[in-house]
Amino acid sequence: MNSSDRLTAYLKANPTAIGKVVDYNEAKDKLYAFDFTAANTGLDLDTVTDSQKFSKWINNKLAACNYRYGIGGYMEHRTIYARSEHFDTDGEPRRLHLGVDIWGDAGTPVYAPLDATIHSFQDNDNFGDYGPTIILQHDLDGLQLFSLYGHLSRVSFHGLSAGQFIGKNQQIATLGDIKENGHWPPHLHFQLMFDMEGKTGDYPGVARFSEKDKWLENIPDPNLILGFPQ
Repeated sequence: MNSSDRLTAYLKANPTAIGKVVDYNEAKDKLYAFDFTAANTGLDLDTVTDSQKFSKWINNKLAACNYRYGIGGYMEHRTIYARSEHFDTDGEPRRLHLGVDIWGDAGTPVYAPLDATIHSFQDNDNFGDYGPTIILQHDLDGLQLFSLYGHLSRVSFHGLSAGQFIGKNQQIATLGDIKENGHWPPHLHFQLMFDMEGKTGDYPGVARFSEKDKWLENIPDPNLILGFPQ
């Protein structure tokens, strides 16, 4: 049984172990599914490269029908990363999104969905990068799992220390604003990993599309934890 199958089996056998990442009531909260692939012809490069314009575009979509959050992105081949040289590499640029984004207001609370310890945290302060980032480590009956929270507020770091215990449903952060979160419209990048590969405070959230199969081995679907309707 591979790590993804072990995670699926653990979560199925222990449904009460899973908490929330954001406040969400399935009975009343609506989620807008964003599409940031080339198929979305309603979003142009001029908009995505201007953080204020991009933020206004996101907010208008959410406000149109009173959506609480926008979601999407796991293994999505995105065009929006042309906004930043951060995603340009020799040869093939990085365009494959490895986590799930939850778009909402700056200041939105973020929670630990499982009992954890703080693995590491860091301010990845580059245009288009994560900005403030927290990584948690979880032990699920011997299965090691890490969860990454990117685009946070800097105040989220107050009082944190590596190795600190964090309980399920404990608030760990808030969403940052454009000035501190890597210059993005406010949102959470939520990602799961089985192996941190020796990295601390950071782990790739966008990769080359041609390497998708490799990343799938280490990065399971975050919706296993989020439980959002498909």
